Amino acid sequence: MPRPLIGITAYLEAARWGDWVREAVLSPPSYARAVEKAGGAPVLLPPLNLGGIDDYVRGLSGVILAGGGELDPSLYGAAREERVRDPQPHRDRFELALARAAVGADLPLLASGRGMHVLNVAQGGTLIPWLPEVVDHDRHAASQAHRIQISVSSKLGKTLGDTAEVTAPHHQAVKRLGTGLLAVAWADDQIVEGVELQGHRFGVGVQWNPARAGDNRLVEALVEAARH
Repeated sequence: MPRPLIGITAYLEAARWGDWVREAVLSPPSYARAVEKAGGAPVLLPPLNLGGIDDYVRGLSGVILAGGGELDPSLYGAAREERVRDPQPHRDRFELALARAAVGADLPLLASGRGMHVLNVAQGGTLIPWLPEVVDHDRHAASQAHRIQISVSSKLGKTLGDTAEVTAPHHQAVKRLGTGLLAVAWADDQIVEGVELQGHRFGVGVQWNPARAGDNRLVEALVEAARH
């Protein structure tokens, strides 16, 4: 049986190799390695052509909305936040359209970090533009492991259990949940760290990068759903 093709969203950035500096499609190798390890075939998705999204959805068996920079606050009706680095409109537009198409096609979907925010906004939800100001601490921005609580009845809970130790540095967070999304994991201050699409074959969003955490169970669950 051929390995399921898993699309992975990517950056479009200037990069240097040899004597050249050119625009390049970039992705941390942890995502591709995790997909390979889980039995899938990774495919990078450059944020270029909105017209090709339907072809991606028809040709792929699953999608990972990967981590990265913050979404443009204007996309969910918020004011510009000066402490957030400049948005990447081309990537925002591409990934929002891809997320909507994947949800509409019931395509297995795993959203990581920024990807969870993309999924939430694609479904009509909103974000907290600068989290430290709301929770009055900066623990979420730290690159330190912390324990989260997970709903045991969720796909996430059935995969990881009722708690998990994760590392998820972030300055933004889910505020109002998008249509069809259910919160299924929380930090100790009740900030949402995991969401799921109700009635979807496999639609999971997490605040951390499961490909980098040394625990490949979530990527394995995505690939398993993609096989069927």
